[in-house]
Amino acid sequence: MRSPVPDYLQQILDECGGDTSGATADYIPELAAADPDLLGVCLSTIDGTRYEAGDAEVAVSIQSISKPFAYALAIAEHGLDHVLQRVGVEPSGEAFNELSLERDSGRPLNPMINAGALTTHALIGPPDADAEQRFELVRQGLSAFAGRELEVDEAVYSSELDTAYRNIAIANMLRSYGVIDHEPMDVVAGYTRQCSVLVTSRDLAAMAATLANGGVQPSTGEQVVERSVVRQVLSVMMTCGMYDAAGDWMSTIGFPAKSGVSGGILGVLPGQVGIATLSPRLDDHGNSVRGVQLCSRMSSDMGMHIMEPPEPARAVVRRDRVLRGPTGRRVRVLSLQGAIQFSGAELALHTLQDGLDGVDRLVLDLRRVASLNDVAQRMLAEAVRRVQADNIAVTVLDPERRLPEPAAGQPVPEYADDLTGYADHARE
Repeated sequence: MRSPVPDYLQQILDECGGDTSGATADYIPELAAADPDLLGVCLSTIDGTRYEAGDAEVAVSIQSISKPFAYALAIAEHGLDHVLQRVGVEPSGEAFNELSLERDSGRPLNPMINAGALTTHALIGPPDADAEQRFELVRQGLSAFAGRELEVDEAVYSSELDTAYRNIAIANMLRSYGVIDHEPMDVVAGYTRQCSVLVTSRDLAAMAATLANGGVQPSTGEQVVERSVVRQVLSVMMTCGMYDAAGDWMSTIGFPAKSGVSGGILGVLPGQVGIATLSPRLDDHGNSVRGVQLCSRMSSDMGMHIMEPPEPARAVVRRDRVLRGPTGRRVRVLSLQGAIQFSGAELALHTLQDGLDGVDRLVLDLRRVASLNDVAQRMLAEAVRRVQADNIAVTVLDPERRLPEPAAGQPVPEYADDLTGYADHARE
């Protein structure tokens, strides 16, 4: 069977493709000359499956879509506290190239505007790294997110650097405040090369899927950055990624995203999918006109708004039964399933709370559990401890050993791989 997903993507391209409003980025000659009719879309799932339509294989410069990934690299290298000393996280409400600094500290308001992105770029690498070494670290990092080696469009780099007067001014201002420690022109040159890295919509979707997958690149399996770094990056993307249109984007489309003036938009639906669109005509905010329309359609059609979560995890409890052995011993088997977070773990504990009277052993079956987040792990481990404290034996069917080990001095439950030994009990 052929998947219907590419057909759907082609359908929305056809329906959104007729809008010719907006214009290419005219302040950068190479971008001004881009084909305004390019139109592509690509989705990448967190297992690496990609679906695409239109011009998904056409390469363009990454531009500002590089900002969240450079921010991630800086946090991974130095830690969040160090980066926060130089770059804030508040929305600016201004255009991406405004001279937006905090009044008291001189910090850029966030890493998604140019002042913050220049600062973030300058943070990458050891203090004695030169501009070329710093850029190479960025290029390698972007390549790791994409799952392949990325290169620079030298024509775009030269064209953009020749007209980088505003970024040069911003970098000099940052240097005067002590926000950056390197020569301003070196930082501008390195950041401009960062923006000139060539990517296709396929690459952008893979990079987005890496964020959706908790920092693990779906195709290579590499843990590019830790999950905590991804959480920080997506949080800032959600509030600042679409510049002064971020509030409208979040209220109507509703997933973390980042745009670039070459016409790309990258979106992330955590735990599910990475999204990329390409269309070079921009609106007054610097966002792709048709890219915004495509993302709006996908969000509406596929329920991608982050404030529309799935129904509560009522199906976490797959099966709950009490078995009686030949000697009269009673064994309660609680089988769980799915992706379990706080609400699912709470339901499991609530189910157990009043049903252990007269039970000799609890079997907690986690074989069909897809994932347990940190709080779910702690809650279920504490449930096991409390059941044992009530002098009820516990067996845990947890082949992947996702429950944390008991603390020193605490009783250790029995572990098993299946229900052998219990299956011959008759159901009560």
